[in-house]
Amino acid sequence: MEIYYDDRQNDIEITEEIKNLIEKSIAAVLKVENLDQNVEVSVSFVGDDEIRDLNRDYRGVDKSTDVLSFPMDDEFIIDNRILGDVIINTRRVMEQAEELGHSNERELSYLTVHSILHLLGYDHMEDEDKKEMREREKLAMKELSIYR
Repeated sequence: MEIYYDDRQNDIEITEEIKNLIEKSIAAVLKVENLDQNVEVSVSFVGDDEIRDLNRDYRGVDKSTDVLSFPMDDEFIIDNRILGDVIINTRRVMEQAEELGHSNERELSYLTVHSILHLLGYDHMEDEDKKEMREREKLAMKELSIYR
């Protein structure tokens, strides 16, 4: 697995421990999905303003969000082993972790799992799709032994 990191924020220090957690989170999703671990993913850590701009420019939604996923292949096939890009809003990580009463690390892990599932073609726009995606998230978080 090859992960390319880009840290463009000042909210959370991106340590080796956090990078290891991100890698384990990606690996858990791939294991749950019975996929080869030989993939490439870019993970960027950004602030609230930057993710709002990206959300507006690429999705037409002019508001901040916690995470964005940009799959490399529109057909969600891993032929070229490049899954795509994950953009994590570290300000939202801290806010959501506090709201939900858990650690920043748990929130980072969950958002990584959520985003990788998006890169693999899962979505949560329709109720049935949302149910399936949530089930996959639970399986991956269980694989990581991270529970709510």
